[in-house]
Amino acid sequence: MVETSFQISIPDASIEALQRKLALTTLPDELDDAGWACGAPLADIRRLVARWKDGYDWRKHEAELNAELPQFTRDIEVEGFGTLNIHYVHQKSKVADAIPLLFVHGWPGSFLEVRKIFPLLLEGSADHPSFHVIAMSFPGFGFSEAPKTKGFGANQYAEVGNKLMLALGYDEYVTHGGDWGHLITRRMAQLYGPKHSKAWHTNMPIATPPHPTRTPLLFLSHLLVPSTRAEKAVFERNAAFRAKDRAYFLLQSTKPQTLGYVLADSPVGLLAWIYEKLVGWSDAYPWDDDEVLTWFSVYWFSRAGPTASLRIYYEAAASFEKDVATKIPMGYSYFPGEPVTYPRRRLKAPNLVFESQHESGGHFAAYEKPQ
Repeated sequence: MVETSFQISIPDASIEALQRKLALTTLPDELDDAGWACGAPLADIRRLVARWKDGYDWRKHEAELNAELPQFTRDIEVEGFGTLNIHYVHQKSKVADAIPLLFVHGWPGSFLEVRKIFPLLLEGSADHPSFHVIAMSFPGFGFSEAPKTKGFGANQYAEVGNKLMLALGYDEYVTHGGDWGHLITRRMAQLYGPKHSKAWHTNMPIATPPHPTRTPLLFLSHLLVPSTRAEKAVFERNAAFRAKDRAYFLLQSTKPQTLGYVLADSPVGLLAWIYEKLVGWSDAYPWDDDEVLTWFSVYWFSRAGPTASLRIYYEAAASFEKDVATKIPMGYSYFPGEPVTYPRRRLKAPNLVFESQHESGGHFAAYEKPQ
């Protein structure tokens, strides 16, 4: 498993092909005063497409990413699936006793999610530990190779993460993940803790409903103690998300290939699909148009193409429904703009050693609120 230095370098032909597709764009009409109710507004997409065609400079942003983030690739053998070439960011802290940290993104994120918090994690400070930072691109995301056969689920993503850390010489490490990163770092805790995975943290805590045998005390508590007004508000918000905003999850976890034809062929279709989530799941974050287009471009120019990123839903969605219990120390950070949240008493566990309630921030917390 030899490490190879990596620089993003999209072929001119791929950029020219994108420009030809943009020149042939046909935009739909829109209901009057629809706003965000029906999805990404036409005015926003028209503005982004215009910027994309005349003004956005991918080469400039490509160079900035290469300058800011030390990137590498490495072949990782996954049991039953052969060898995958995995892309990752890696930099050691100058602090002697720094802690190895694996940062794991979700969808529609990428290794870009670590970009702003990256220098803060590396620095020495009296207020927090320093970290050796590793941020991998999931198989099928960004510049990592994608699996070619069915069955590549949560255990396999966790296997890649653990083997990457061991290959880098980190026999013991901690993890952070949000969105799918939560599921994968949790699975790493279950499979590789406490020998290798020593602690894990997430900004998207997930709780399963109270169960009479799996969580009897919590089940009894919910029977005897009425829900508070704040808890009822959480349930109502989650119900609204399931009713109005979860269609993407159902589609990507059941028919990713059908959706994939649209996202792989239409740059504007992919842009709208991702932009809707960036704005809707963040907490009033002031997205700059070039930020959005760079975020999008990592998907459009990805090694396996944007369709590959959808398959994690098809392969691993069922894992969200399983018990969240882990034994190693874990920490939760709560951000008010996270689309789905849970009452704190549902999230309590004997190994929960850290909780932090933030006043602002959403689903892309490390990017929105790096401090």
